[in-house]
Amino acid sequence: MAEIVLREVARRAGLGDALEVTSAGTGDWHVGEGADPRTVGALAARGYDGQRHRARQFETADFARYDLVVALDRGHERVLRSWATNEADRSKVQLLLSFDRASGGEPVGTDVPDPYYSDPAMFDSVLATVERACTALFRQIEPALRKGPS
Repeated sequence: MAEIVLREVARRAGLGDALEVTSAGTGDWHVGEGADPRTVGALAARGYDGQRHRARQFETADFARYDLVVALDRGHERVLRSWATNEADRSKVQLLLSFDRASGGEPVGTDVPDPYYSDPAMFDSVLATVERACTALFRQIEPALRKGPS
């Protein structure tokens, strides 16, 4: 969800070509598979296309490729940081919800809920959470994207 949403947020802002967005799991059990049909359905109901998404596993070489590695929950965050070989790469790992701040400036939470064992309504709820957090994340990186490479 987050990959598709963030990519679309950037596209709508006219910066789709300035941002590379990809997603990867910490495990290999779904590599090559499409998104869960309930995810695709929730995305489609809000105007996103999740049909072409295919799962892949995060590789340690990804740290060198990307400026930011966004984890959806603390478990993923721990795994990703443990795979980092230096402090610079560990610092790239940030929780998605850390970008979504409540009015008091605190993150709205830490973990994006996993709807896998729930009903379609939970997928809609998680998508709303992801949309808010991706929009907040984009607002933070947008000035650098508009400025361009330094």
